[in-house]
Amino acid sequence: MANLFFYLTFAMMSLLFVVLIFMLVGWRWIMKIIVKKAGKIILTDSYQENIIELMPGLRHMGIQNMLENSLRAETGAVLFRPLGGSSKKWPHLEPITFIPAQTSPFPVDGEAEVDVAVTIGPNAKKPMEIKIPLMISGMAFGIALSEQARLSLAEAAQKTGTAINSGEGGILPEELKTAGKYILQFSKTEWAKDENVIKRADMIEIKLGQGALAGMGKKIPPESLKGRAREVMGLKENQEAIIHEHFCENQTLVDLKLLLEELRVISGGVPIGVKIGAGGKIEEDIDHLLFMGVDFIAIDGGQAAMHGAPPILFDDFGIPTLHAVVRAANHLEKRNMKGKISLIVSGGLLVPGHFLKVLALGADAVYLGSSMLFALAHDQVLNALPFEPPTQAIWYDGKFKDQFKVEDGVKAAEKFLTASTEEIKMALRAMGKRSLKELSRKDLVSYDELTAKMIGIPFSFEPWEDKQV
Repeated sequence: MANLFFYLTFAMMSLLFVVLIFMLVGWRWIMKIIVKKAGKIILTDSYQENIIELMPGLRHMGIQNMLENSLRAETGAVLFRPLGGSSKKWPHLEPITFIPAQTSPFPVDGEAEVDVAVTIGPNAKKPMEIKIPLMISGMAFGIALSEQARLSLAEAAQKTGTAINSGEGGILPEELKTAGKYILQFSKTEWAKDENVIKRADMIEIKLGQGALAGMGKKIPPESLKGRAREVMGLKENQEAIIHEHFCENQTLVDLKLLLEELRVISGGVPIGVKIGAGGKIEEDIDHLLFMGVDFIAIDGGQAAMHGAPPILFDDFGIPTLHAVVRAANHLEKRNMKGKISLIVSGGLLVPGHFLKVLALGADAVYLGSSMLFALAHDQVLNALPFEPPTQAIWYDGKFKDQFKVEDGVKAAEKFLTASTEEIKMALRAMGKRSLKELSRKDLVSYDELTAKMIGIPFSFEPWEDKQV
């Protein structure tokens, strides 16, 4: 029996050795046969039967459009695309650059402290003070993120001295305890109206709209929302989770003004503001918010993302974040509200350069969404890859959410916020500044002539002049 085993093992090893030698010596021959056969088919099949027909087809349709149309044909229902629009066509922040200080003024010493603290709602009874101008956007528990992801973000916000927005999902008791500065997103749901949470909040954001979904709501069937989120949101066994389009029947601006005043009383005077998606009538929208008596305005540009929204709302509604921040800042200046009402901007802001440019254009602070998620997930996306998308590690219904380690998520999110803040400080030093408050449009130029003209900053091909409007 031992001899038989030896001979079988020797035969297997010999066969493997022969195959290996053949592969090493004959791989060029094998490849040549494959290429010759495939080439013959590609170069002789009629165009209508040719696999390469995909090239002009995909160039015409685009891979994403082809995929989404196929999914429409499969489901016959409205698609909910994850993470973001395909609006790369929109103008953004890349053509804008900062002006370095080199001859006069000079850069600030690299060891010098730079003040990047921000006050939100300076005219409120209890303004919210944060140590950095970067806040974590409203990415909801249950509707979007897992418990592990929310708790990681809350602790990272606390450790870096900034604020986290609840989003319109359920609010975890542990999250309230962990977070430092907490922003309650008062949304058009039944579960956002807990007076204890209102009293705990450091700031309240009435959500009227967002960049990815405009002012539309959403219905989530029971089979798509299971587990602890149902309990936290107070949903019965077979009850839909409904995000409404309005706060009340026959809603008016006066109703919203009364709601804001009521929240101000219950909360004890923390900043109360409104979040909207940036649209073509942004000045009119801002005037309506001023009528309501807001302490801050959060504007979500057209490049914003979310857990899932119909592509038509992602791609074909709203205006670019660049246009939104410039128009909003200009209008607040025109209404003599600059410095009295805080402006928070979000939508497609992915790297520290984006964050600082938006601040230079007139925002007081920025919300971080997608960039925060990918930083949070960091190397834990390897739990999902290569067979599932990386977000399966952090979505509430993600297949790998239970493998997500909160302590690792906290470290990654904290380091991202810290590194981004340090880059912002370095950039301010390079411009000769010791405080974020010294930053303005006068520190910008653009290599795109239309962008320069639109914003009111110098075109980089021309001699510099003070063109601040």
